[in-house]
Parts: sequence; C-alpha cells; structure tokens
Amino acid sequence: MRQVFLLSVIVLCFSCKKKESIPTLEFTADGLQESVEIVRDKWGVNHIYAKNQRDLFFAQGYSAASDRLFQFEIWRRQATGTVAEILGPTELNRDIGTRLFMYRGDMTTEMNHYHDDGVEIITAYTDGVNAYIDEILKTPNNLPIEFKLLGIQPEKWTPEVVISRHQGLLGNITQELQIGRAVAKLGEETVKDLYWFHPKEPDLNLDPSIDSDLLSDDILALYNAYRKPVAFTSDHVIPEYRNTTAEEILTFQDHLQGDSLAIGSNNWVIEGNRMVDGNTYMANDPHRTLATPSLRYMNHLIAPGWNVIGGGEPEIPGISIGHNEYGAWGLTVFRTDGEDLYVYELNPNNPSQYKYKGEWVDMTQLTETIKVKGQEDHEAKLFYTVHGPVTYIDTENHVAYAVRCAWLEPGGSPYLASLRMDQSKSWDEFRNACDYSHIPGENMIWADKEGNIGWQAVGIAPVRRNFSGLVPIPGDGRYEWDGYLPIIEKPNAHNPEKGYIATANQNVTPEDYAHWDAIGFSWSDPYRGDRVDEVLTTDKKLTMEDMKALQTDYVSIPARILVPMLEKLVFEESAANAKERLADWDYKLEANSIAAAIYVAWENQIKKMAGEQFIPDEGKGIVPGIQPARIMEWLKNPDDRFGPTPVLGRNEFLTHAFSAAVHDLEVSLGSNMDSWQYGQRKNKHTYLEHALSKAVNDSLRTKLDLGPLPRGGNAYTPGSTGSNLRQSSGATFRVIVNTGDWDAAIGTNSPGQSGDPDSPFYGNLFESWAKDAYFPLYYSRPKIDSVAVSLTHLLPRGNH
Repeated sequence: MRQVFLLSVIVLCFSCKKKESIPTLEFTADGLQESVEIVRDKWGVNHIYAKNQRDLFFAQGYSAASDRLFQFEIWRRQATGTVAEILGPTELNRDIGTRLFMYRGDMTTEMNHYHDDGVEIITAYTDGVNAYIDEILKTPNNLPIEFKLLGIQPEKWTPEVVISRHQGLLGNITQELQIGRAVAKLGEETVKDLYWFHPKEPDLNLDPSIDSDLLSDDILALYNAYRKPVAFTSDHVIPEYRNTTAEEILTFQDHLQGDSLAIGSNNWVIEGNRMVDGNTYMANDPHRTLATPSLRYMNHLIAPGWNVIGGGEPEIPGISIGHNEYGAWGLTVFRTDGEDLYVYELNPNNPSQYKYKGEWVDMTQLTETIKVKGQEDHEAKLFYTVHGPVTYIDTENHVAYAVRCAWLEPGGSPYLASLRMDQSKSWDEFRNACDYSHIPGENMIWADKEGNIGWQAVGIAPVRRNFSGLVPIPGDGRYEWDGYLPIIEKPNAHNPEKGYIATANQNVTPEDYAHWDAIGFSWSDPYRGDRVDEVLTTDKKLTMEDMKALQTDYVSIPARILVPMLEKLVFEESAANAKERLADWDYKLEANSIAAAIYVAWENQIKKMAGEQFIPDEGKGIVPGIQPARIMEWLKNPDDRFGPTPVLGRNEFLTHAFSAAVHDLEVSLGSNMDSWQYGQRKNKHTYLEHALSKAVNDSLRTKLDLGPLPRGGNAYTPGSTGSNLRQSSGATFRVIVNTGDWDAAIGTNSPGQSGDPDSPFYGNLFESWAKDAYFPLYYSRPKIDSVAVSLTHLLPRGNH
C-alpha cells in the first residue's frame, strides 16, 4: 500500500543560514526519505534540490499544487469525468465523453512506458500533490479564492489523473468529419480546391456504403464535450459573488477566428559556427491558448541523475522543454493524424451489434455512475467497437459511429515521455527517448554542448495503406491501419550542412522521405517558418540578441506579397490616404504602427471575402474558411474564379477588400488616421480573462483579470499573436538556451507562475511578456541564490 504523506507547518521565520534576507519555511512529511530544499527565485521559478529521485518528484508535485491548486482541481475533474458533480447537468455530456475516452489499460505498463521508474515517479508526484491538499485543508480559509467562489474543496489525485489524455493535442477527428460533410455537399474536387492539402492530393472519396446525408448529425457531440474547456456561468458561483448583469459569458471559442491551423509554435537549433560565441543554441516558443494561469509551468529539478530546468504543463511531472547539463531541447507540433471516424451498419434486430468482416459483432458495453449536482446520479452506458469508443448510435437508420484513437494505446499521455528526455546525455540518447513520445506529434529538436544539433519528428503515426484518413470510412474491416510507423523512422536530421534546423508547424518532411502513408496532409501556413529560415540563413554570425529578436519578430511575409499588389489600384479619399501609409512600410506588424493596422484590417477582409465569394452556398457553415496560403496562390496567379478577365477580377476583389477594411477602421478607431495604431484596446491587444471572470461581480473580476495591453504581430509572424484582434493564442512561454553557458538561458511564462490571484507571482510576468521581454533562467546554485526570494525545507518526519 502506498504510504500517505502528511505535512504540518513547523516554523515560519525570516532568516536563513544560506541567505539572511529571505524568508524560510519548514515542513515535515511522513514518508519523505530525506530533506528537500526548494529555492524560489524572484520571477517565481522553483529550484528543487533533493537527495533522491522519489523525493524530487514528490516535491515537484507539492510545489506545483501549491501554485496551481484550482487549475489542478479542474484538471482532475476533467480527467476523471466529475465536472457535473460541481457544475450540474450542463456538464453531463462532458463527463460521459470523458468516461467514454478514458484510458483503461494496465497502469504499471502505462506508467513505465514514460520512464523505467515511471511508477515511482508518477506515484511520488501525486503523493506530493495530495500532501499539499492535506496541508491546505487544515486551514481551508487559505484556499485560493476560486474554491470560495464555487463553494468546493480540492480532492485527492491518483496516477490515473496524470496519465489522462483530455487536454492533449490529439488528432484531426473534427476536421475529418467537417471534410466528409463538405465532400458530401460539394464533391471531392471542389473540396480539394478549397483546402490547402499538400505535399500531394489526398483521396477524399466517400465510400458508397456511407449515407452522406446522415453525416450532418451531431456525431461527435460526446467527443467535443470531452475536449472543450470548462466554462463557468454565474449560476455556478455562490450567490453573494455572482455577476448579476445579463452580460454574455465569453469563452475562448467565441472570440477566436476560424483558422485552427494558425495556432502553432516555433523552434530552432543552430550550430556554433553560425554564432558569435561558437556555442550551439536552442530556441522554442510553443503557441497555445492564452490563459490565466498560464498553460505552462517552469521548474528546476535537481537530484542524483537529474538536473533539468524548463517548462511543461503543471500537472505533469518532469520538464518537456528545457535543458540539462548536456543539452537542450524543444518542440513544435508535427501534425500527425492519430484519429479516424468509423461508420458501422447496425443489426436492425439488435442495435448493439455492428457488421464487421461480414459478421454481426457485439459492442463491448460498460456502465458508469456519474454524480450530477442538483440531480440523482446518472447511469451512463458506454459502447465500444473493435476500433474504439462509440460516440453516436442512430437506431432509426441503423448506423453507429466510433472514433479510433492512436492515443488510447499505452504511452498516449501528452508530454510524459519527456521524463526520458530529461536525462539524455547525447543526441543518441535523446533520439532513443523520442522513440517513446507517442503524443502529441512533435518536431523535437536538440542542441548540446558538444556542438551537435538534431531533429526527430515524434508521435504515434498510424499507417494507412488504402485511405487518407481525411474523411469518415466504413467500419466493416476494409479500412484498417497497418500498424504504426516506428517513431525512429519518422523524419529526422543530425548536424545538417546548412548549420541549423527550424520548424514552425509547416511541412518540413524531406521530399525523398519514404513513408508518406504515415504523414498527414494538413499543415500550418509556411510564413512563420519562411521568416525564421530567412533570418537564420544570413551570412552574419548571430547572437543571443538575434535569437530574442527572431522569437518576437513581427515581419509579415503575407504583407510583402499583398502590399505591392496595391500599386496599380485606384482609391478615393480615405482609402487613398490609407494606401499612401503603406507606401514605404517595412512590413512589420509593430504595436505602434498605423500601417500595420491598415494592412491587418485588409488581410482580415481578404480572408472574410474569400470565404464569402469562393465557398459555394452549400458549403457555408461547413467549410470554416480558406487557409491564407491557398488564398495567396489564387491572388498571385488569378484564374477564372475571379471572372472572365482574372487579373481585373482579382484587382477588383483586392480593391473592394481594401476599401471595406478602411471603412471598418473608421468605424472602430475613428476618422483620424493618426490614431489608428495597431496595438490598442480597440484593435490588437491582449486581455487575460480568468475562467470565472464573467461569472463574478465587477470587483472580483478586476482581481482575476489582467490587461488590456497592446500587442503586435499576428498568426503569420514568428512573434505569433493569433489571428484575432484580442489575442487568444501565442507564445506565453518562451525559452532560449546557450549550451556553452547554462546560466545564460532566458525565458518567460506569462502571466506568472502562480494561479492564485492573491500571490505576488500571479501576474508579475504579464507586462514584461507583453513587451516581449525575458528574464534569466539561472542554473547554477550561486546564481540562483543571488535572486532567491524564499527557501522551503521539506523534512522527513522524525528527523527534525
């Protein structure tokens, strides 16, 4: 039986043997093997010094939970399918979906996939989380404010919570259904024209046995409910704290524009002969949803066999992006299709049987009891086919649908395989660790102090011999995966001749690659990656300042393509003046730039009008938009879609879009063009809205929210700030590592390390991040001690 850890506060003093000016906390822990030190620096990063592995991960769990307890509790409820227990029947479908897609394999096999000592590491981590929960519940008035607002308390963790897949970047199943519906309405060739598939055209034919009219049903309701963020309403909040106005709850999806492929990341490694100081460098800035608290959490883990610093998701042990004393690594999404939607014929006489290989086969059935606030417990029946969880059963038409998920294989928990990477001492060891990284599909890069750089694409990749995976397929046995491509056989490189490796979610698969049947067809637009390549191929040797400038670079390659097309276009009045503002522009989407505001308004109009004009009426509401790379192809090489005289039609399209953009700016920013700066509250800005913000009263909202602050860039600049004017995605976490000087590493993690609005580390990094600034990510103990603001001792009970 696992030993329970109980902590009790022994002393709070303001003196320390190592550094007299910082406060010291001491705790005792039942079962802790030896003492642990946690040094917190002034930016909020915890540096954890342990004498053994188990104590190290116990302390990581303990300290992370102390910073992010409400985030931990919501994660736990999402992972276990227990959200309806606190939020009521509106969350029942989420909990059913969670139970339906829950990993149910052997836990020992699962945990030891991520590390040979996975059971010990993950169990120690959850023991640390639970130790903090035990401690804080002794003084429940000290719980973070969110618990008081909702009238709940945190509950205990198990390893099953850690290995949940609920928040991972999992696959393309929603796009697959969307494309299937589009093919049903528009035909294969039209869909291929509207979507930007590459490097080759996929097969989008719907099998004749599929009744395409039925694809319009809400087939993925349970999957989508399981995957969506938790949104709180005023009804969820204790009455005295509620928002009593009729203001609509705003969620991330409500203000995010349609380009899902625009959300991505950048990373690169560069050889020493390209740098002024001769050292290899690694830079990474993953782009995900902006939130308070941040999606990422930074740590420094030190114990025998461990000395790793960087960031990861707070609910997961280890470090997914960072460095040890040998090398540095980072990641971006390598778009991997690990999901397929199967369609089954049901037995008219028995709807729990489906046809597979010519025979009626019984679905596997499970029953789950779900607690629902304000109602009796709900008994949910879950069904599974040979391919996976059944999301929809249409008894009237004798059809069922199931999602096959590669991520339900052992080892499918996002980022946990980083535990092996954290101890890698060389490129070969790192690449071997990559072979365990099933989810998500990533471009893993490596740079080490010996001068090596490398890239290995990772992610569990089904091999599809006779279908593309982009439209629903029959589940009768004719469309099966031919196993999985060994990760080590996915695209990779080591010390390439050009002296650097860079990825930005674009397709970087070499043309001579052999295993295309395990590579997807949908990729981000190439513009971020093209700009990174442009800077890194320069003849001059580069510095850390150049690395920082590139991570926050706002040069727009689409602007370079589009703005010259204005030269021959004629406008009147304000549109003519706006055109003049772009005449000598440097194509940088800086926050203080008027030209940037005009250009982005135009770019947005082009995307909007392209959807209106080129998506047939039957496809509207199905095809969410047209990818900018496809639109750019059409504009550069106009054809008859623009009319009988394509160039004239293209120019009329651009003229109309530009005039409409100027009109929009006049409406939103006023008639004085001198006040049209891009980065402002009414235009491009960031405002971090707490999940409970719109559900609580104004005074509490002021406490919870951060911003607004001006921003530059957009989704297509390396300094990515998303495709909407209120930034809702981008790089809140960044890191740049000089492998020749570990103390020279820098990073940021907006808005702060803590999720507690009462903590000094809740929003302390927000303003500097919005100004594209960094802080030192110190590695050596003297440097860390020089910026320490607190020291915590965890002591085994009986040894104090």
